[in-house]
Order: sequence, then structure tokens, then C-alpha cells
Amino acid sequence: MLNLQLQGLLWILVAIISLFSFDKATYKALYIMPARQTGVLACALVFAVLWQIKTGILTGLDLHILGVTAATLILGWRLTILSSLLAAALLATFGQIELELLPVQLLIGAFIPIILSYLGFIISYQYLPRHFFVYIFVCAFITAGFIACIKISLGALFYLAIGQYNWQELADNYVYLSAIIWFPEAMLNGMAITIMITYRPHWVKTFYDKDYLDS
Repeated sequence: MLNLQLQGLLWILVAIISLFSFDKATYKALYIMPARQTGVLACALVFAVLWQIKTGILTGLDLHILGVTAATLILGWRLTILSSLLAAALLATFGQIELELLPVQLLIGAFIPIILSYLGFIISYQYLPRHFFVYIFVCAFITAGFIACIKISLGALFYLAIGQYNWQELADNYVYLSAIIWFPEAMLNGMAITIMITYRPHWVKTFYDKDYLDS
């Protein structure tokens, strides 16, 4: 299990990223817009449901759908960080996440995937054609599948680095499962974004009608 010093360091990283995600204009808009508040809470509830439907063999290395890529495209990375914190707090309150594992779960299972998902959107927006199908397949589908594999790899490397498991245990019981989980992750996020930009495009913060539809 994680020692107190390591837990403290992880909590510091969680606090730094949380503070860095705070933006006065973003939270002011959140305060005055009930629809945006509903979006944040809805994503938090979706996260809580997805993250508690999990399986795994090794302690701390659970396998579940993340759902963060679609949420990041809908809310932006700052508010998705907030939603992930609310979801983690809810799960911890009901005993679904052990408190000592909470910071590493937040960092590897939420914060890093959220930031990388937004980075994937930025790269796509800057360097790929701004097209409806590019947005769906690259920003949502491909990015989500890639993020699922990265999350598994980071989790394995973390527990390997602290010496809790050896590589053979991690490879046999966790890493190889990335070949299974990437497609459901990609499909769920891709479908969610497709539905959203078809019926409620104005709810998706990163979807710009002028760029993606006019082209």
C-alpha cells in the first residue's frame, strides 16, 4: 500500500492541478449559468456511475470506462477537472474508493487523461482539417481509445516504480487488458459526442459550428 509520504506528495500534485485549473472567468460563468452547472453535475454523476462499474485483479489497478474525453470536449478541461473532483468525492463518501488510493486515482484516472484529451483536441484543431467527421473520429473516438491505453500504462508504471508489483504481474493482470478496453472507451466517447453535436451542439464547448460545419 502507499506510504504516508507518497500519499502526501500525490495530494500536493492534486492540489496544484486543481488550483491551476481554477479560472475566475470560467467559474464566474459557471455561477451565473444554471445550464452549465447542470452540465458539471451531470458529468460528475456519469463519472461516478462509470467509475464504480469496475473490475480488476490487483489492488489499485481497476479497469473501467473513463468517459473523460467526451466530458472534456463538452465542458472544457477546467470544468471537467471540477466534475472529476465531485465524482471522486462522491465515490469516496460511499466507500467506493479507498482514501489512500484517492489521489493516485484522481491523477492517473482523471486529471492526466483530461489534460491529454484537451491537448489532443488542440493538436487536432491546429493541424488537422476542421471537419465534422475529424472532430468525431479524432478528437473523440481515437483520442479516447488512446487515453484509455495511456491510463493503464501510467498506472502500471506507477506501481512498478514504487515496487508494489513486478512487471510480470502487471503485464499479465493489467497491461494486456488495454487491448480489450480501448475500443469500448473509444466507442462510448465517440457515440456521446456524436449525439451531443447532432442534437445539442451549443452544449459542446469545443465544437465550433463555423469551423466544423461550414467546412
